[in-house]
Amino acid sequence: MSKFIHLVLRNFVAAMALAGIWTVAGTTESKADVVARVDLSSQTMHVRVNGRTYARWKISSGRKGYRTPTGTWRAKWTKRMHYSSKYDWSPMPYSVFYNRGYAVHGTNYVSRLGRPASHGCIRLHTANARKFYNLVKRYGRSNTLIRVTY
Repeated sequence: MSKFIHLVLRNFVAAMALAGIWTVAGTTESKADVVARVDLSSQTMHVRVNGRTYARWKISSGRKGYRTPTGTWRAKWTKRMHYSSKYDWSPMPYSVFYNRGYAVHGTNYVSRLGRPASHGCIRLHTANARKFYNLVKRYGRSNTLIRVTY
């Protein structure tokens, strides 16, 4: 085999290997069975299961003086009924915690959905929080991705 063909083949294999590394590194979302994309600007959460649209729900995020952090996390832990020790033992049904004390959870303040109203958590109608919680339980926390953006 000529040196030129050998060099081309070696570079091709190296490029393919590098592309494979980029593909693996860039597909965090494709490795998740449940992906919740929270858009703070539109106050919505889009849920996909196995790459297919499952639901789009109104949310409430952090109101003035309280921030909802942006980023991407795996679900860390779940609790069917949690009470916030930080905020007067407020009920947080169907909690899916993803970043320290921040969670996606149900709320009784459904009239406030669609606009910022929380202390930083992502609030959903309790029926929708139950659906999301059940998806996380079914597919697993490590297979659930929560992405919060503006």
